[in-house]
Amino acid sequence: MPKGPLSDMTKTAFVYTEKYCDFDYGPSHPLRIERLRMTRELCRAYGLLDLPGVSTVEAEIAAEEEILGFHTASYVNALKRASRGRLSGYYTHGIGPGDNPMFDGLWEWSLLHTGASLQCADRILEGRCRTAFNIAGGLHHAASYRASGFCYVNDPVIAIQRLAGRGRRVLYLDIDAHHGDGVQWAFYEDPRVLTVSFHQDGRTLFPGTGRMTETGREAGEGFSVNVPMMPGTDDEVFWTGFQAVVPPLTASFDPDVIVTQLGVDTFRDDPLADLELTTNGLCRVVTFLRDLGKPWVALGGGGYDVDNVARAWTLAWAIMNGVDLPEELPEAVRGRIRGGGSGTLLRDPEHRSGRHDRCARFMTACVDHLERDVLPRAERRGGSRPSE
Repeated sequence: MPKGPLSDMTKTAFVYTEKYCDFDYGPSHPLRIERLRMTRELCRAYGLLDLPGVSTVEAEIAAEEEILGFHTASYVNALKRASRGRLSGYYTHGIGPGDNPMFDGLWEWSLLHTGASLQCADRILEGRCRTAFNIAGGLHHAASYRASGFCYVNDPVIAIQRLAGRGRRVLYLDIDAHHGDGVQWAFYEDPRVLTVSFHQDGRTLFPGTGRMTETGREAGEGFSVNVPMMPGTDDEVFWTGFQAVVPPLTASFDPDVIVTQLGVDTFRDDPLADLELTTNGLCRVVTFLRDLGKPWVALGGGGYDVDNVARAWTLAWAIMNGVDLPEELPEAVRGRIRGGGSGTLLRDPEHRSGRHDRCARFMTACVDHLERDVLPRAERRGGSRPSE
């Protein structure tokens, strides 16, 4: 059984619905929505949804006008047509065979995962919980006018808009293997939102953005920070960069709310990226964020090995609730969820990349540049709150 849950004073919300699994990108598409059901099953097997202070919340759809707060009307109409298989011409607004296919219920799926992220934001705004987790959220690539990178509606942007619109100062932290481009560009001129993204170097992976020189524009100058990582980056190298960047930025910006995208396509055996992180690196990040004690909207994100996703986000949810889980996977899920190490373990073994030294040198150079040319600017700008 789990050990050591936090007191009832630390309330958390897990926003989920079985309706997520009514949708399917297609049999050959790498984003498999079954990963969400597997995560919930593993959380339930560990008793993590029945802890004191935990609320399980049925996800509800967003209203169309909430989507239109960011996305254009012509794009929303294209999503509706694509959802019914009536979109004429491939790649209108980025929709077509490949990354962003048409599938039955595409629009309803988008409303549902976005509604869940808005529910997380609302529960934080209402003071009903300290942390809210939508594992279906974090679809961070969609632009206002087009689909991109498996993402049709940008739920992180819409949730952050809700928070910032209510006067909250938001730190958005993205640790997906792919740069959080859609969120960065949405707030590139907005000093109410500090975006920080750790990702595989855009010269080696979609979407090709996330350079250290992308630091914001006009009123938002200094409020965009990017930490590219070389292929082969492992937990130790990643954590070196994280410690150098995130604590000082958090201290100077002093956010009212933190929104995170917890993509786990950074893991060493994920099929779409070339990083070598493990559950150990993720757990360090989640523990750091929990210990900050800030109101926190946690979102899912990338992750294309479904077993990795289930184990990683279960560990994240346990840490959010102050629970130390046993090493072995529960009997109820063995054979259905592949574990780390011997195949029955919840956590991955420690791992050092064969490319560690090269990646460490690159990270040192990145941190040196950021500490010299980017962080001082971000810290100066973060010190005075923008007018609301």
